[in-house]
Amino acid sequence: MKTIKVVVTLKQGILDPQGLAIKHAMESIDCEGIENVRVGKYIELKFSNDIPEERLNQICEQLLSNPVIEDYRIETGG
Repeated sequence: MKTIKVVVTLKQGILDPQGLAIKHAMESIDCEGIENVRVGKYIELKFSNDIPEERLNQICEQLLSNPVIEDYRIETGG
């Protein structure tokens, strides 16, 4: 079985309201020195066989991320 990990994050320059809310919550409990918080998605896929990189990119671009505002990173292993 092959495990594929996909990490999706907002592109630099895109406002992250969820990250901002977490930053404010951390500051409200006296956690100081926080410069920025960004929130993303972690997706783990398991395949019974190998899948071509081109197909993985297609899945990420069409289903798992919004290419206009998000970047993704594919990690293979297992």
